[in-house]
Amino acid sequence: MPYPQVTTDGRRVEVLDTGQHNLHAGPDFTNVRLRIYNREDEPSLFPQDYVEMAGNVEMHVESGDWYRHRHNEDKAYDSVVLHVVRHADKPVFTTTGKPILQLELNYPQPKDYITQMLQAARQMDSPVATHPCAWQLLNHPSLLTDGWKRTLLNLRLHCKTESIHRVLALSQNDWEQALYITLAHQMGFHVNGVPMEMLALATPLYVIRKHRNDVRQIEALLLGQAGLLDVTDDPVLLREYRFMQAKFNLTPIDGTVWKRARLRPSNQPTVRIRQFARILCQQEFLLSQILEKTNMDELRRLFSLAGMGKESVDVLLVNVVAPMKYAHNQQEQALALLERIPAENNRVIRQWKMLGQKVENAADTQALLHLFLTFCQQEKCINCEVAYQIFLSGKQL
Repeated sequence: MPYPQVTTDGRRVEVLDTGQHNLHAGPDFTNVRLRIYNREDEPSLFPQDYVEMAGNVEMHVESGDWYRHRHNEDKAYDSVVLHVVRHADKPVFTTTGKPILQLELNYPQPKDYITQMLQAARQMDSPVATHPCAWQLLNHPSLLTDGWKRTLLNLRLHCKTESIHRVLALSQNDWEQALYITLAHQMGFHVNGVPMEMLALATPLYVIRKHRNDVRQIEALLLGQAGLLDVTDDPVLLREYRFMQAKFNLTPIDGTVWKRARLRPSNQPTVRIRQFARILCQQEFLLSQILEKTNMDELRRLFSLAGMGKESVDVLLVNVVAPMKYAHNQQEQALALLERIPAENNRVIRQWKMLGQKVENAADTQALLHLFLTFCQQEKCINCEVAYQIFLSGKQL
């Protein structure tokens, strides 16, 4: 957000991580990280004058839409930490009656915004036509230089390193615990990233280590803690979990937070949790192996034994292994690794290809993702080298 944003009750909001736009059922933005500050005119409510929150963000035109869409009756929206609206006409609450912070955000009238989009789309039949520089990039792909892409890649890894350090602080500087939580989040593969992280936070790593020689026990433990054990219809797993739950005084998370609709069978939460259990059982000191190994095949084997496909394993190399190496001052190793991983294939990358951009490996795709998410979507053209190159060449946006 370009200007200071304040909640309806006067608390300043700082966005640490914008998360991902959710195209599935549930809140509009997932995996968002916010810093909420105390009001200046009241006693401190949070330690150190602020609190950092992680969760989801829902957006509406008016607060009343929360009730019109019946989110107050849907537990999937209990994870919302901020309700962003144009007009805050009433307070909103979770299914348990907990109030949700609201923020009024001024933005152009929808009809004006749509008019601008249509005018841009008429110039070029492309999903990225709404970007001011799209036409120039299509005709002059070299405006996006290799040097700028290298800078973008480092910025992307730096942001991921900051996220790791935030998790590390929550883990009392225990790097293995930080890796455990980070890996759990990425095993959710965007759609279920937050629930997987919640699962890891609710299931201490030391409990996993005590039973890691029995993968069935770890599966029972994680599925039970995920609130999903009842869907397995396996009385043996349920009995195993009840024993460990009582032994370690564990509390499961709410099973309704998981997204299942429109997911392929291989991406269902129960499948990903079982794969996560196998990784934890097969690799006791995963961090040291990540940092020691440089061979691609050896790094892939750390995860491929869990039954995941090569594409899913490569996602973990991109989002867990490379950032962990980068965070441990192995920057050149992290960059070299990304250059050896095949290019990612998603909607954003396909759009960049339409504009003639060279996409050869994960280093390219991570740079282009960072450009789109951090500069294009945030409309930070003034800070982007592409816009600067267009300005120097005298071309019109």
